[in-house]
Amino acid sequence: MCSSMNMEFLLSICIGIGLSAACGFRVFVPMLVMSIAANAGHLHLAPAFAWIGSPAALVAFGLATALEITGYYIPWLDHLLDTLATPAAIVAGTVITASMATGASPFLKWTLAVIAGGGAAAAVQAATVLVRGLSLASTGGLANPVVATMELGGSIITSLAAILAPFLAIGLVLLLLAIVSYKMVRQRFPTARTV
Repeated sequence: MCSSMNMEFLLSICIGIGLSAACGFRVFVPMLVMSIAANAGHLHLAPAFAWIGSPAALVAFGLATALEITGYYIPWLDHLLDTLATPAAIVAGTVITASMATGASPFLKWTLAVIAGGGAAAAVQAATVLVRGLSLASTGGLANPVVATMELGGSIITSLAAILAPFLAIGLVLLLLAIVSYKMVRQRFPTARTV
């Protein structure tokens, strides 16, 4: 029994971290996916966070998601949203992980939420800021709609994977971070070419 409870706790934390990481791509998409899953009875939230699964929250997250997605396709607004998205993603990631830590002590819940949830959201958000900056520097911002579409896709895929296959979602996030880190190191320290 204790082993199954530990596995259930680990699974719920992986779901929380996966959804938190998705907040680094788009803040409201994972919140919407979480609300839909909670409304459908597929996700069990900590009692203090039951409001996330309410019909009112579902409507609010749906509207916020539509506005956020649209905003990233407006040239001047996408940069403003990027500035606001970093702290918002960290807060959303922290709340999501805390909402999934059912049955944990408050200390453990909030420690995991801040470090793992907020940290995952911050790491993915930092990667998206880097990619968007490279897009701006190399194309003058002309490729930003393509970047916005890739970020949206990343948020949707990571959110769905977090609900349906939490361990896979964690693996996807780690793979993404490894690829971005590799690209950053390669760009920062290009290898010398021999003639």
